[in-house]
Amino acid sequence: MLTPVVSYSTVREVKGPLIVIEKTRGVSYGEIGEVVGPDGEPRRVQVIEVGTDYAVAQVLGGTLGLPARGSTVRFYGKTLKLPVSEQLIGRILDGKGQPRDHMPLPPPEDFRDVNGEPLNPYSREYPEEPIETGISAIDGLYTLVRGQKLPIFSGTGLPHNLMAAQVVRQSTVRGSEEGFAVVFVGVGIKTEEALFFMDEFRKTGALRRAVAVLNLASDPVAERVLAPRIGLTIAEYLAWQLGYHVLVVITDMTNYCEGLRELSSGRGELPGRRGYPGYMYTDLATIYERAGKAHGRKGSVTQFPILTMPHDDITHPIPDLTGYITEGQLVLSRAMWGKGIYPPFDVIMSLSRLAKDAIGEGKTREDHKDVANTLIAAYSKALEIRNLATLVGERNLGWRERRYLRFADAFEQKFIKQGYYERRSFEETLDIGWDVLSILPEDELTNARPQITQKFYRRHVYESVQL
Repeated sequence: MLTPVVSYSTVREVKGPLIVIEKTRGVSYGEIGEVVGPDGEPRRVQVIEVGTDYAVAQVLGGTLGLPARGSTVRFYGKTLKLPVSEQLIGRILDGKGQPRDHMPLPPPEDFRDVNGEPLNPYSREYPEEPIETGISAIDGLYTLVRGQKLPIFSGTGLPHNLMAAQVVRQSTVRGSEEGFAVVFVGVGIKTEEALFFMDEFRKTGALRRAVAVLNLASDPVAERVLAPRIGLTIAEYLAWQLGYHVLVVITDMTNYCEGLRELSSGRGELPGRRGYPGYMYTDLATIYERAGKAHGRKGSVTQFPILTMPHDDITHPIPDLTGYITEGQLVLSRAMWGKGIYPPFDVIMSLSRLAKDAIGEGKTREDHKDVANTLIAAYSKALEIRNLATLVGERNLGWRERRYLRFADAFEQKFIKQGYYERRSFEETLDIGWDVLSILPEDELTNARPQITQKFYRRHVYESVQL
């Protein structure tokens, strides 16, 4: 039980989730406390702005029925710390770190600041070890790397929630002696989405190695901004103290940024691009930069955030700033989804800047780089030929061009497309890659090394394709 350091009865204003306290002295940014109204109900608060004689705090709970007159604020002289334990694995929490599964919290093993402890850049280790998600489009082309932050750029109505659940269920670090855990953070999600995730994790057994932090759209906006930090604090404890490889899946970062904008507007701050606060880049960095590996530590934190692009606009401030901070992006395509392809990846718009260093002999398979480079190059050329075919007709194309059209269809239907409960290993993904590449003439595979092509090219596939 924390003892209050100082109390104030000088609440000037209650503005949505914010309260303004006058005549404060020595109150610090990030300090926690509680506000008690005339009804006697305590509500936790956190300071988000300090001045010479005032402070602004966000209420981590509802402010309905909380008046300015008659309310008392008590501060504790401490930042918000979360009780953490290995026994949180398998539990479902809310955005404040409290149980949502109607069971008591386990005894705490430590208390960690929710703002995290940034890794010293000198102690960071370059990410070079792959995570197998079981999804061919990710594992084969844009491999997720342990310690990386690789976001998914999605759109309204696209199956990013299905992908999040599939990644939580299937992901693993192969050949590792350390434990693997997943922290799933739902930010501002609807009740039916929360029920879907809870039912899915329980039904498939994914919850046995996962911690779920679910913040609902109906929860206070201050809690929405806190939820990712709760999840990352748990992940850092599991990684840095207990040696786990932790994959943090966050959905939806757009809801987080909307909450940030609402709080900024409530504080009367000058808006930036499209009404978002000018410090949104820095704020997002405080979340994304909590991923990584460190010298001398067994564990790692890998981030897989998901955000929905308003109006499918990739230049919108949220995906735009996210792309600057993270090491690539996986873009979902509405056109592919319209063709019935799951997961509907836009192969050309996606990239992973670290994948090249985490694949190949001794990590995945010797031909992985050749397969990835050749598939992307061939598909890019095939899309150009598709556009040409719509103008001149397929019959007026040469036989090589018609081969590329067959390749594009097979690539989408056999390599990209897979079942929601279908898990593919790296080897299975690469074998499927060679099956679709072998539709093309062998001399077209110029992005693969000759010795690799000679070893893996399937000539029987090439000979069986009808034009």
